[in-house]
Amino acid sequence: MSLAAGSVRRPVTTVMAFLIVILIGGIAFTRLPVDLMPELVYPTLTVRTDYSNVGPQEVEDLITRPIEEAVAAIAGVETITSSSSEGQSTVRVAFTWGTDLDEASEEVRTRVDRIRGQLPEGAEPPSVFKFDLASFPILFLGISSSTLGPVDLREFTEERIERRLERVPGVASVDVRGGLRRQVQVNLDRDKMLALDLSADQITRLLREENLNRPAGKVEEGNLDIFLRTVGEYRTAPEIGSTVVAVREGKPIYLRDVAGVEEGVEEVTAITRINGEPGIRVAINKQSGANTVQVADGVKREVARMRLDFPEIRVTEIIDTSEYIRNAIANVRNAAILGGLLAVVVLLFFLRSGRSTFVIATAIPISIVATFALIYFTGYTLNIMTFGGLALGVGMLVDNAIVVLENIFRKREQGESAEVSAVVGTQEVSLAITASTLTTMAVFLPIVFMEGVSGVMYKQLAVVVAFALFASLAVALTLIPVLSARLLRGGDAHPMRTRLQPLYDRSERALSAMEARYRTGLDWALGHRRLVILGTLALFALSLVLVPFIGSELMPKTDEGEVRVDAEMAVGTRLELMDRTFLEIERIVRAEVPEAESMLTDIGGGGWHASGSHTGNVRIALVDPGERDRSSIEIAEDLRGKLAHLPGVTIRSREGSGGRLCIPAAEGATPRSPWDSLRSHRRDLGVSSSPNARGAGCGRWPDPAETHPLNLIRFVPA
Repeated sequence: MSLAAGSVRRPVTTVMAFLIVILIGGIAFTRLPVDLMPELVYPTLTVRTDYSNVGPQEVEDLITRPIEEAVAAIAGVETITSSSSEGQSTVRVAFTWGTDLDEASEEVRTRVDRIRGQLPEGAEPPSVFKFDLASFPILFLGISSSTLGPVDLREFTEERIERRLERVPGVASVDVRGGLRRQVQVNLDRDKMLALDLSADQITRLLREENLNRPAGKVEEGNLDIFLRTVGEYRTAPEIGSTVVAVREGKPIYLRDVAGVEEGVEEVTAITRINGEPGIRVAINKQSGANTVQVADGVKREVARMRLDFPEIRVTEIIDTSEYIRNAIANVRNAAILGGLLAVVVLLFFLRSGRSTFVIATAIPISIVATFALIYFTGYTLNIMTFGGLALGVGMLVDNAIVVLENIFRKREQGESAEVSAVVGTQEVSLAITASTLTTMAVFLPIVFMEGVSGVMYKQLAVVVAFALFASLAVALTLIPVLSARLLRGGDAHPMRTRLQPLYDRSERALSAMEARYRTGLDWALGHRRLVILGTLALFALSLVLVPFIGSELMPKTDEGEVRVDAEMAVGTRLELMDRTFLEIERIVRAEVPEAESMLTDIGGGGWHASGSHTGNVRIALVDPGERDRSSIEIAEDLRGKLAHLPGVTIRSREGSGGRLCIPAAEGATPRSPWDSLRSHRRDLGVSSSPNARGAGCGRWPDPAETHPLNLIRFVPA
């Protein structure tokens, strides 16, 4: 018994089977994570080492080169790119696609640990990071207050706001930047230190040893064991000043006798402004694999609660990358829905039968819902690629059903019964539509085996389209015969003929005229075979000639509602000078970009590889595209011309990548730009940098130093 015959004879079983598929697909759809692109894991590791207050040349010689030599011999290494800047070394190791990053990471750590003894004593232990798109913030918040000072506001943000945001499901980390941190400063008196034969190293070691809480054993009291500890951690500046640093002639020498101990604030190494005003920037990072939209919504709900709990502070949503993702997915979804509706309208125009159109149109929603189940169980997300695959294949989902239904109608016109027509009509074309579907699926097969970024991105599209076509084939071979046998029992194949006679007559004349023109054209083509073949070959050759004139890119440029301005001055430029430069940049932005909704300025460490006081960036969030006349690309181009006159600073203005599709460029892929001269200048200073460090255009590597607490005590020689 054939598949069609079994389905027609057991219609309840067939319908229930598809209802189960619809149920599973519907539940899966409600649980699918939403993101802009498929999850990309680049085979790249970064070794970062901090060496404070050291120039780029020394960092290059003492740290970067030994690390490069250590990791160069690891199997699978494709390229090594290094960047040495003031106080920091960054070595980026790119592996071939398919490399197990967990094993590679362990190997890199082992190699780096072997040379740890060769690195300077003052250098921090090297840290190894994976390149993960989840490390880029999905949401930026601005914190300000009219009642709290910069020190209190920073403490309030770290102790209250940061902790509440970290508890939101899906949040991996919260990065706080801006404001001022409290710091105890110990200003040593050089003359007194020499007179008492003391050194700064001795005092540093002593304070480090004293600033500890130590266990002191336990005592038994009745039925209880009481654990004891000695509390030695400093709480106030006077406690630090009362530390005994030496004993001379039987008299204790206190720290306050040889140094001034006072409470102050840490040295300002970075500046953050929100809409031109000093404030605190909070960046939210999501966990890898978490739903970007759901995490952002959870953070917003928590922010709304914090506004009620803490009326003394203002929390502003500055940049929200989930909005672009939400809009992009909504546009693709609407395109798929519109495409399906248009397909139904076209079917209705040609079939001129409501029941026939309904029977064929069932293939679209059933195939799409079944594909949602595939996306869920394979671990994919609802993104542009998966939704785009459904939009791409929505028109092909009805092809098999049309062929089956047309053959069933032909059998009905020959006098067969409804059940016999459904079974025989489907059996006659089953092999043909199966071969046709497999042929179409084979077109997408090579994409599954593609490697690199393109393979990761387009694999999901190919799988989704292929499965949707397979589901439509299953619908055509099983459900279409059942519905045809049950719903199309009348002898009249076109019920519109009695209900909408005038419309039917007009469509009949239009289709007859179209068929007559086609017959005429076909007769002419058959009578001039040589001319038709030569013309086809000529058009094909002309198409090949035009290929070199077609541009190529991984993804088209889109308006993501954000513009970024990166600025960099000579290495070593003081933060005060950078601040004055950025004040001018902000003034120009406010004057030239009336479409700006909010503006976030970070000065001191805004670069992709290097970070220091000589770099910074401005992120401009724009109003919705419907409320402005210029796109983000046009605004970036206009800003580039307005900012070009600033002396001594290299400016790069570009549209934002709010969707966080950051693709590291290949060697030599970036065209000449103003950054090239800067990189040349950096090489003259002995700084090794990637030719594409600025070409990637993906923002800034997450800086672990920004999330680590600063030292409690800072020594300043008098």
